[in-house]
Amino acid sequence: MSTDPHNTPVTRGHGLLETFLSRMRARKANSLIPDELRQGAILDVGCGSFPFFLTHTNFKQKFAIDQLPASVPDEQITWHVRNLNETPSLPFKDGELSVITLLAVAEHIRPESLAAILKEAYRVLKPGGRVILTTPAGWTDSLLKFLARLGFVSREEIDEHVIGYSEPLLAWHFGRAGFAIDNFRVGTFELGMNLWAMAER
Repeated sequence: MSTDPHNTPVTRGHGLLETFLSRMRARKANSLIPDELRQGAILDVGCGSFPFFLTHTNFKQKFAIDQLPASVPDEQITWHVRNLNETPSLPFKDGELSVITLLAVAEHIRPESLAAILKEAYRVLKPGGRVILTTPAGWTDSLLKFLARLGFVSREEIDEHVIGYSEPLLAWHFGRAGFAIDNFRVGTFELGMNLWAMAER
């Protein structure tokens, strides 16, 4: 019996708002990707066992990387299983990708591993390619823990948060990875509770 992807949990654990929040992240990421880049390859880093965003975006080639295998195999997505906290490298050639996304994953990664992943992103992106990242704003930590206790967001996901980010800290990380400040943008969405950042190679 095949699994219905529409009923597949989008995150580990349970939370009444998880599917809605995944849709909001996907909408924000899609709004930052120009049509010309969609003719190339996209990599979604830390997508979870069900790659919600990749199933809701159009690209010529799609890649996923996560510590978990795919819960619903998709012939349009090439999957790589890797724990990026332990092995923060990307299995791609220099300049092979057009877009890399890290949606609600940076907060789960140790800072030194995120620094290495962003350097790898700089390496594997083609000129003009983009990295797009979303993460909860650092000030929301107590609020998210409260919402997890109420069952609105996944307690399993929230309990694994390693660090909270601010706009300046994200800019610092991207700068260390080699991205020019002129090619970096950052902002908020979801009533300021989430940050988005975009850097162009």
